[in-house]
Amino acid sequence: MSDVQVAPPVEGPAFTRDYLNLADGSLGAEVTWVTDEFFAPRARMLDPEPARFYPDKYDDHGKWMDGWETHRRRDTGHDWCILRLAMPGVLHGVDFDTSFFTGNFAPAASLEACWSPDGDPDNDAEWQEILPAVSLSGNTHRFEALAASGPWTHLRLHIWPDGGMARLRVYGQPFRDWDSPDLNERLDLAALANGGDQVAWSDAHYGEPRKLLRPGRGFNMGDGWETRRRREPGNEWCILRLGHKGVVDEIEIDTAHFKGNFPARFSIQAACVEKGTTQSVITQSMFWKTLIDEQPLTADAIHTFTELNDLGGITHIRLNSIPDGGISRVRLRGTPVK
Repeated sequence: MSDVQVAPPVEGPAFTRDYLNLADGSLGAEVTWVTDEFFAPRARMLDPEPARFYPDKYDDHGKWMDGWETHRRRDTGHDWCILRLAMPGVLHGVDFDTSFFTGNFAPAASLEACWSPDGDPDNDAEWQEILPAVSLSGNTHRFEALAASGPWTHLRLHIWPDGGMARLRVYGQPFRDWDSPDLNERLDLAALANGGDQVAWSDAHYGEPRKLLRPGRGFNMGDGWETRRRREPGNEWCILRLGHKGVVDEIEIDTAHFKGNFPARFSIQAACVEKGTTQSVITQSMFWKTLIDEQPLTADAIHTFTELNDLGGITHIRLNSIPDGGISRVRLRGTPVK
C-alpha cells in the first residue's frame, strides 16, 4: 500500500482560532441520522484529525475515503444528515473541508439548526436555515461566517445533490444558561461545557491550552497543553477564562500520560476581570493574587488541592507551568456567583 497522504494545515479565518469546534467527534458530537453513507460512514466527517488519503486502499464498496460519502444519486433528490453538537453553542463559523475529494465532492452545501436540549429532534422540530447553499470545490476548504447564530443543539447538513465531505467543522462558543443558575451547585467552572476557554499562553508547541478543559482524562500525551523545552530562565504560563464568575474551592491538575515531561511545579494566580483586551489581561496577570502557591507535580497522576487562598469570585486564572512541560487537564471546582 502506498504511503498515506495527510491534508496540510490551512490558515482559516479568525473564528477557527477564537472558538471551539463543536462538531468534534472526540468531544461527543455525533451524526445521528443520514440519508445514505454507502461509500464512507458518517463518523469520519467529525474526526478532529486532518483527513488522510491512502492511494491504494479500497473496501467492499470501492475507494476508501476519509469522510462522509454517499452513493451517486440517479433522481432529483439530495442527501443530508442530522448532527448533534458536542455541546449547545452559539455558532460563529463553519469549515466545509473536501480534502482529497476531487471527482466525488459535494457541489454545494447548506446548514439548518434547531434547539432540542432534551433529546434528538423529532419530525415536529423547528429548523431554521443559518446558511443558504454555497458552492464547494474539490480538495479545498470553504469557510463561511455565521452571524452569532444560536444557541443551537443540532444541525442539519444538506449536500446538493450527493457526494463526499471530508470534514465538517463548526466553530462556536459553548452555551450554558446562567440566567437562573442554582448558585449552590458545585461544578467545574472552567470546563468547556460550562463556557470556559483559553485566552493567551507563552508557548503551545505540542498542544494548545484549550485541551486542558476537555471532558474526561486525556487519551494520550497529545491530548493536553504541552510546551517546548524551555532553554532560558523563567517559566511557561497560560491564561484561562472561567465560564462564569465563581468561587473556586478545589483544584485538580492531571498529568495523565506525561511521564518524562511533566512540569516540576505549578502555581495559579487569579482575578476578577471586568473589562479589557487580551493584551491587557496578559499584562495584568503578572500581578494577580495567588490562588495556590507553588506545588510539586508527579508523573501521570491526578493531583487534588483544597487548601486555597480566599480570593472571592474570580473570572480568570493564570496557570504557571514551572519551568515547562505538559499537563493533561485542569479542573476548577466551585460555585458560580452573580
